[in-house]
Amino acid sequence: MSESFLTAAFLSISGGLQDAYTYICRGEVFANAQTGNIVLLSQSLVERKWSTVIHYLIPLGFFAMGIVVAEGIRQKYKNVQRIHWRQLVLLMEMLLLLVVGFLPTACNLLANAMVSFACAMQVQTFRKVNGYAFASTMCIGNIRSGMESLCVYGKTKDKEKLYKAGHYLGIIGMFAVGAAVGGHLILLLHERTIWVSCGLLFVGFLLMFIKEELEEHPRILEEEQEIRKNIQNIREEAKKVENIIKEDLKK
Repeated sequence: MSESFLTAAFLSISGGLQDAYTYICRGEVFANAQTGNIVLLSQSLVERKWSTVIHYLIPLGFFAMGIVVAEGIRQKYKNVQRIHWRQLVLLMEMLLLLVVGFLPTACNLLANAMVSFACAMQVQTFRKVNGYAFASTMCIGNIRSGMESLCVYGKTKDKEKLYKAGHYLGIIGMFAVGAAVGGHLILLLHERTIWVSCGLLFVGFLLMFIKEELEEHPRILEEEQEIRKNIQNIREEAKKVENIIKEDLKK
């Protein structure tokens, strides 16, 4: 369930909200799009604005550390049965964002560092949706993959490519929804807006238990595999019939 579109949708809404939150409410710093932070950091270096350099350098550093921590959690807890290691990452992320909501604007530097750390853990942990590589906290890779799939579909009419493109465009849409909702809620909740992201992540956390339920009832998985096998057989038979018809038409 950690790779389902539904889980990815909630994570992407949360990712969009987090980016809007840090940029609008926490001093125009990107929590997810570190490319933007690098551009602004480089500009500040050239202009010798050292306080601004720190302003962008610390989130970058914490983003890098978040990836290291997420990978460490995966390696240490990947064989744990009672709870999935990805759920542990979500719990840690929710805890960090909960604390961020209590921090005043005077602590924006710390708040941005914590959000960047949490975003890095999320993007490192959740990297596929229904088998397709994706990112829940940024859009550039999703846009590229989505448009590439659309181009291939336009040329080959392969519905699998259209299905794939739909996944990416849907994720991008969810990210945009999160950013829009975050921008609106900031006017009402201010620094506490980030708690909405905690709620979205909690839904994703709960959705992942569905997989455990399936594992406890293997008969469900067996039936699903049988259905998939039957569908594949039907497709193969349909192709054979199509080839026979084409041969008859040629005659």
